[in-house]
Amino acid sequence: MAESPAINTSPLIFLTKGNFLELLQLLSTEIIVPAAVATEIRRIGETDVTAQALASTDWLLVRETPPIPAVIQSWDLGTGESAVITWGYIHPSTEIILDDLAARRCAKALGIPVRGTLGLVLKAKLQGKISAARPVLEQLRLSGMYLSDRVMNQALKLVGE
Repeated sequence: MAESPAINTSPLIFLTKGNFLELLQLLSTEIIVPAAVATEIRRIGETDVTAQALASTDWLLVRETPPIPAVIQSWDLGTGESAVITWGYIHPSTEIILDDLAARRCAKALGIPVRGTLGLVLKAKLQGKISAARPVLEQLRLSGMYLSDRVMNQALKLVGE
């Protein structure tokens, strides 16, 4: 059985600000937050809703990651992205949650299963956890997630919307 998935900063922020954090539990009862990601979130400030969720949600588990392997460093990604990919790299077949395109390409090149915020919403729709994906995606866009109309409409067709 695969270990708990690890999440990067931006999906965690979007899901928290959009009030959809619980969708992560469709993937696992526990979600790994690499320490580098937790540090990025805490830098936003203690009064930020994501920092508060990180501090008060017992199934968001902050974990240290080992040093970033050279194969990941060579992609020149951000600290959080590199830590999440490292988690997936050292825990084979463990899914990671990333939105950054370059980071997703790195993960795929290394054979690490990756899902984005959009993919999580589509999974929720397909499993009947939400009645419609469009309003969720619209709220996530209002929360700062970049998603073009073209990509959103293509994705919604996949779930019959």
